[in-house]
Amino acid sequence: MSQKATLAQRLQQPQPLLAPGVYDALTALVAQQAGFEALYLSGASIAYTRLGRSDIGLTTATEVAQTLAHITDRVNIPVIVDADTGFGNALNTQRTVRDFERAGAAMIQIEDQTFPKRCGHLDGKGVVPVAEMQGKLRAALDARHNQNTLILARTDAVAVEGLDAALERAERYLECGVDALFIEALRSDEQMNRACAQFANRVPLLANMVEGGKTPVQSAAELGERGFKIVIFPGGTARAVLHTLQGYYASLHNHQTTRPWQEKMLDFDGLNAVIETPALLALGQRYEA
Repeated sequence: MSQKATLAQRLQQPQPLLAPGVYDALTALVAQQAGFEALYLSGASIAYTRLGRSDIGLTTATEVAQTLAHITDRVNIPVIVDADTGFGNALNTQRTVRDFERAGAAMIQIEDQTFPKRCGHLDGKGVVPVAEMQGKLRAALDARHNQNTLILARTDAVAVEGLDAALERAERYLECGVDALFIEALRSDEQMNRACAQFANRVPLLANMVEGGKTPVQSAAELGERGFKIVIFPGGTARAVLHTLQGYYASLHNHQTTRPWQEKMLDFDGLNAVIETPALLALGQRYEA
């Protein structure tokens, strides 16, 4: 069974799907080894790690597609990928969907922000007219080669137009035939409950957990009880790695050696065990003369 079909079937189950944020093949591999059923390729985390920049629309569709291809070549679980605004108009969105589908995406997320977009938990966002977003979503759905490639519609209107407008936008996007909905930056338990009351019995809803962001951080189990079907922690991986790197580099600079840090890190053999070097070398030997 393909990863795409697996994701579509998994979303029919009652328990929520927890998809951790990843940003390259290594983080994806470690997440798969930890037992996760799906992954979320965060556009913000690509900006953080590949560019060392903020999530303000600086990454390109090509950079995301390349990262996605490396991930899907290395792991065998479904990947949900952040396609920002589709990287342009409806025609740009179609090209993005085709490129991401070819790179192995199981679900492609498209949002209604103006371009260039910014992190959904930063202030100062704008949203495009509803009709423009509907056109992008129809274009995305038409561009798919495989009907199991799911399209996730995200609205950022809560911060711009208020909750009522955001819920109305979600209704209009659902009319286009999308496979899942994402109402970004819900501010409270009450707002989350309203979104779930309106949509949870009709379409999978995604909950976005950002440490220090606008939405109260809760567990996947708690969010599942509310009615959310997909739960992501998109930037948690980058924040955890950054915190570790700050400590590691400070220690190395201070002590001029890694000895004080060695209990907190893998050694050479440990790293090679994680990335399965022995198995790769054994595979190469099969092709030797």
